[in-house]
Order: sequence, then structure tokens, then C-alpha cells
Amino acid sequence: MSNSPVEPNAGFPSCNGEPLIQSDSPTTGWVRTESQIHSSLNEATALERSLFETEQIEQATLPDVAIRKLIIQIPCFNEAEYLPVTLAELPRKVEGFTSVEWLIIDDGSSDDTVEVAQSLGVDHIVRFPSNRGLARAFMAGLDECVRLGADVIVNTDADNQYCADDIPLLTTPIVDGTADMMIGARPIGDTNHFSPVKKLLQKVGSWVVRQASNADVDDAPSGFRAFSRDTAMQLNVFNGYTYTLETIIQAGHKNLAVRSVPIRTNPDLRPSRLLKSIPSYVMRSASTIIRIFMTYRPLHFFAVPGVAMCLASLLLCGRYLAFWLTGNGGGHVQSLILAGILMSGGLVGLLAGLLGDLISVNRKLLEQVNLRTRMLEKQFQSGEFLKRLTPSNSDNLNHR
Repeated sequence: MSNSPVEPNAGFPSCNGEPLIQSDSPTTGWVRTESQIHSSLNEATALERSLFETEQIEQATLPDVAIRKLIIQIPCFNEAEYLPVTLAELPRKVEGFTSVEWLIIDDGSSDDTVEVAQSLGVDHIVRFPSNRGLARAFMAGLDECVRLGADVIVNTDADNQYCADDIPLLTTPIVDGTADMMIGARPIGDTNHFSPVKKLLQKVGSWVVRQASNADVDDAPSGFRAFSRDTAMQLNVFNGYTYTLETIIQAGHKNLAVRSVPIRTNPDLRPSRLLKSIPSYVMRSASTIIRIFMTYRPLHFFAVPGVAMCLASLLLCGRYLAFWLTGNGGGHVQSLILAGILMSGGLVGLLAGLLGDLISVNRKLLEQVNLRTRMLEKQFQSGEFLKRLTPSNSDNLNHR
């Protein structure tokens, strides 16, 4: 026979050291007392308060955390000949950063681009099995830079068009918190290898982008630009031709701080692969801008022409009515037919604008979900999510 003392409530379920009460109902079983319920609620409230205070402390100390990692990305397609010149100019030390890394995106090159990059000490390489276009290569680079923990990302071209010594001009405003995206403005007027037509197109394109984005950008087609990590996570490029115009308009509609800074350029090593011919460049740029307007400002794009067509239809109807009242309506039936066509087109435009606006609301919600997903992925990869749980909170959760 054991001499160990027997607990008065041994064999009965308990909560927080107090025994549960047998319910009179056969379906309820054991229930908690009022004091046990209050104790559980107090524990839950304390856990929630602890998590909130931990998050507030992290947010309060966030501005004091120094930006550390800069990644310079270069989209490449058959750049084995020119990549050594570009990499020789890239810095390994930039003020405000403790780490500067290089990343190239191989867009299905058929030459030795990857081998040359590896031999020259490139830190990270993203490879496509086939050519997918500059815009997709750019976005793949941004995603990989975010995954690698970059605090600031600089994008430049593989043909050494931009002066790498001007990279601090792009990164300093982002480090200081005065800009989310920086774009290097080339001296287009003084660039000798730009034809007069190309210079004109650059200026017209930049003006159109400024109107569409409400961002003060001097050189919209420039690929020499820098992004903060949060900005990179918010960008989504749908156009397969180029990323330069769409990213600026997106940033403008998201109320991000977009700024330009004058930069220097290097002598031309090869002709532009995007500008194969002036007519082709104009058509592609125009289609890109139109598509961006349809995507980000559908109500204005469709409703304004729709309202104009409806007003023109009403004017034609009034003209026909005036002739009809004077007894001369028989010879002006064409005006009535044209008014009907314009009214139908105008109503279709208004309906398309309303539907597009509703779809754009859904797109914005999906972009927010995508941003939150990227942020959660980053937190899990860096372990920040687990740090939100203090040791006492973990014990409480395990106790439950």
C-alpha cells in the first residue's frame, strides 16, 4: 500500500489548478467555473497585449535600424562581350551600406553570359531557359533581390550606358527616407549618339508619363534607377516589352515618392535593342501607354470619350428636331441615324468605364493581398515572425 498523499481532486479534470464542475446536461460534460473563465480571459488579454507591445517596440525602433544591403541587378541577353566592361565599373562599396552584391538575370542567352558573370565574381544569377523579355527579367530580378534581403535595389543596363559612379546619387535619397524610387535622368540633349527623332520621342514619352503618373520624372525611359525594398514589393509589371514606363505610373498611383536626379552616361558600346526602328518604337511605346491608361485609369479612358459621343448625339438629335419642327425633317434622317450610332457607342463607353473601374478596385485589393503575402514570406525567411512571440507568450501557447 502506498504511503503517498492522495490529492482531494485526483482523477478529475482541472483548469488552472481548479477542478472542473460536472454539468447536469448529459451533452455538456465538464464545464469551467466563472473564476476559471475569467482567468483564461485574463491570460488571453495579457498575451494579446504582449504581442501588441512587441510590435509597437519594433515599429518604434525601425527607423534607427541602419540600411545594410545593396544589390545591383543587371538584366542580360547575350551580353558576354560587354558585361566585363560593365562589371569593371560597378562598386563593391557604397556609402550607407555594409554589403554590396551583384545579381544578373540571364534572359535565355545563347552565348557565354553566365560563364563570364561567374568568372567575374557575380554573387547571384537568375537564369531563364528561353528569352522572356526585358520586363519579365526585370521583375524576376526584383523578386530575387527582395528574397535575398536587399534593403535597396539598383537596376542598370549591361551595355555600360550609365556611369556607375553615380549610384550613390540614386541610393542616398532612399537611405535618407526622402524617396521611394529614384530615376537617373540622362543628359539627352547632350548625348551625341541619340538621333534628333529619338531625343524628341524621349521628351514626348516623359511628358506623357508625367501626365499619367503625376510624378515629376525628367527621363521616363531611363533604366538606371533605384528602389527601396518596400517599393520593389509593391511593383507588378504586366507589359512584356519594357518596365520603365509602367513602374513609374504604378508608383505614382500608389502615392510613392518618385524623384529624378541628373546622371552621367558613357560612350555607346552597341545600338539599343529596344529601338530597332523609329516606327516600331513609337508603336510599342504608344500601345504600352494606352494599355497602362486602360489598366490604371479605366473610368477616364472609356468614360470621357463616351460622354463626348453622347453629347455629340444629343446635338445631332437637336439639329434633327429643329428641322423636323420646321417641316424639313425628311431630308435629314442621316443625322438621326448618326445620333443613334453615337449614343450607342457613348453608352457602351460609359458602361466599359464603370466595369473597368470596378475591376480596378478588385486589382488594387489583389495587389494588397500580394504585398501582404510577400511581406509574410520575408518575415518567415528572416525569422522576424517568430521574434514577435516572447518566451512567456510561447509558454502560454504551449500550455494551451
